[in-house]
Amino acid sequence: MNSILEVKNLNKSFKDFSLKNVSFSLPRGFIMGFIGPNGAGKSTTIKLIMNLLKKDSGEIKVFGLDNIKNEKEIKNKIGFVYDENYFYEELTISEMKNVIAPLYKFWDKDAFDKHIKNFELSPKKKIKDLSKGMKMKFSLAVALSHGAELLIMDEPTSGLDPLVRGELLDILSFLIQDENKGVFFSTHITSDLDKTADYITLLHNGEVLFSTAKDELLDSYTIIKGDKKLLNEAVKQNFIGIKENSFGFEGLLRDRNSIKTLFKDNVIVEKPTLEDIMLYSTRRSLND
Repeated sequence: MNSILEVKNLNKSFKDFSLKNVSFSLPRGFIMGFIGPNGAGKSTTIKLIMNLLKKDSGEIKVFGLDNIKNEKEIKNKIGFVYDENYFYEELTISEMKNVIAPLYKFWDKDAFDKHIKNFELSPKKKIKDLSKGMKMKFSLAVALSHGAELLIMDEPTSGLDPLVRGELLDILSFLIQDENKGVFFSTHITSDLDKTADYITLLHNGEVLFSTAKDELLDSYTIIKGDKKLLNEAVKQNFIGIKENSFGFEGLLRDRNSIKTLFKDNVIVEKPTLEDIMLYSTRRSLND
């Protein structure tokens, strides 16, 4: 399968944190959710992909090209959306566009005007007067106006209200209908990915815990609830994580086919959310 983004054995060490052999790949035509708790290393990984930090070792390819040797060519085809504003606050949308457009080899003025209109953004409005949601839409309008094939988003929906978040996710779903494009979406708000993501990569303490298709992930994992009397040390070893309280237990199993062997019919079985999987995988044990 043709990968639009490929990371292999990526390492980067700081004084108190390290990325350790991070590997994953995103095929063209799909959305990858890059999830993990705050401080897991998601933003560091993105900065390494964008060559804003120098890696210690490993390989990063974008469009099949080395991200350092072919940096200029790659960045002409990447749309980058941060969770913070990097525009000049005193400029209007139109003035800011005039600053940005010459930086790209393939700028499409008509496309930008169309997106600004669709996103209900006034060209005369100053950046400082835009809400966070409007700034996100402006960033997307820029990304979609220079022929970007890969959209890299670092916590783009953090701090946005549910309505605006929904609008942005709809835009991404529409964008990905072009099977030549890809979206790499870093977030700790896993509910944003429940409907939109095709692949999920979970990062924790600088390490990839898994990177797989979302449907495969949700179909294989399962939440189990039952009486604590059903638990013993041998049974507990089958769980990724367990939460116990005075009423019973709740835990995450990786293999739903093992339920009958472990419990017969004495438990409640539920399908997990991405948040369930992330929380249990990163905390391992959740004792109340």
